[in-house]
Amino acid sequence: MPNSVNIIGGGLAGCEAAYQIAKRKIPVNLYEMKPLQFSPAHTNPNLAEIVCSNSFKSNSITNACGLLKEELRILDSLLIQIADETAVPAGQALAVDREKFAERVTEELIKFPNIKIIRKECTKIEEESITIIATGPLTSDKMANEISKITGSDRLFFYDAVAPIIEKNSIDFSIAFYGDRYGKGESNYINLPMNQDEYRNFYQELICAEIAKLHEFEKNEIFESCMPIEIMAKRGEDTIRFGPLKPVGFMDPRTGKRPYAIVQLRQDDSKDTLFNMVGFQTNLKFGEQKRVFSLIPGLRNAEFVKYGVMHRNTYINSPDLLKSTYKLKNHPNIFFAGQITGVEGYVESIASGFVTGINAANQLLKKDELIFPKETVIGALADYISTPKENFSPMNANFGLLPELEEKIRDKKERYKMFAERAIKQIKCQIL
Repeated sequence: MPNSVNIIGGGLAGCEAAYQIAKRKIPVNLYEMKPLQFSPAHTNPNLAEIVCSNSFKSNSITNACGLLKEELRILDSLLIQIADETAVPAGQALAVDREKFAERVTEELIKFPNIKIIRKECTKIEEESITIIATGPLTSDKMANEISKITGSDRLFFYDAVAPIIEKNSIDFSIAFYGDRYGKGESNYINLPMNQDEYRNFYQELICAEIAKLHEFEKNEIFESCMPIEIMAKRGEDTIRFGPLKPVGFMDPRTGKRPYAIVQLRQDDSKDTLFNMVGFQTNLKFGEQKRVFSLIPGLRNAEFVKYGVMHRNTYINSPDLLKSTYKLKNHPNIFFAGQITGVEGYVESIASGFVTGINAANQLLKKDELIFPKETVIGALADYISTPKENFSPMNANFGLLPELEEKIRDKKERYKMFAERAIKQIKCQIL
């Protein structure tokens, strides 16, 4: 039996996992290929480098990501503790000095005598050892090949082209209606009809909206694999009206006539609380997505739990492969953590590393698996990435993932407060 744990990848998830294992007196081999080799997006030789924004999002517990941070604080997450220590002014959000953050994480892990940091590219997975793969969205080609061997090549995705996802209870059903084209099927789609003026207003704002900047290494392959809605729209005013917004086969219940255009929403979760915008893969900036897509009739007050993204993102088909402990269902020793599992965001990656680290340690210590309650954001994310679904795409923390409250509460802020109180109560009951 192995007496140590291997972690491949020194990002947010890998570092949190290393801490959780090491504090339980178990030796850790943490592999990080920097500074000998950098990915196209990395430049800092330290561990836990933050590549994009320096924001860890809201600190409020009435925000799902804020609640997730609070859960991790209660449970002794090293990386959230260091994020708090290296915070810079950002209103109600937690933003960090990214250089100090990476330095402090590296310093803390170096202090542990049972953490061995191995600075080289890991190109082979030792299947006889307990191993956590936390190589992130920019996994090297050699390691991606190794992951393909373990998971199956059809279960590894390389480019993330995801449409926005909306909370169902924020859709205006005085406009929206259920139905399938020509009345076929089981009427599972939510439809948002548009008249000519509404469509033209939306179209003009869409083609003029500001686009997010891509890394050079992302540009060619992304646009070959999936056409963003705004690029398609620029080919002509009627292009998307004869594409993803085609109205044929529908009647607007309010008028009894065929709409000029129609936007369809497809169910995205088993609880029927989240819906994605069909055909709306986009590279617009997040603020622009909120502004422009809210012009669609029925989405004026839409709550976007995830904005559309188009970027390099290696991730596995976790619902087919992983348990809610982030362990492979069909392998006794292999765990995954971080964005490669389909959790999206800094804090979400830390949470996955937290759960993975504890469960890898428990396996070596011959303790029971630790499965967090679905009423917590930690548990809801783990449940999301491990529950089979038809269309799996990476997901941020959001309240739509949590089970409904026993009592129906119409006020959104009060409802989120009750979600938070329930989650924190469950977290405080955990024995780690």
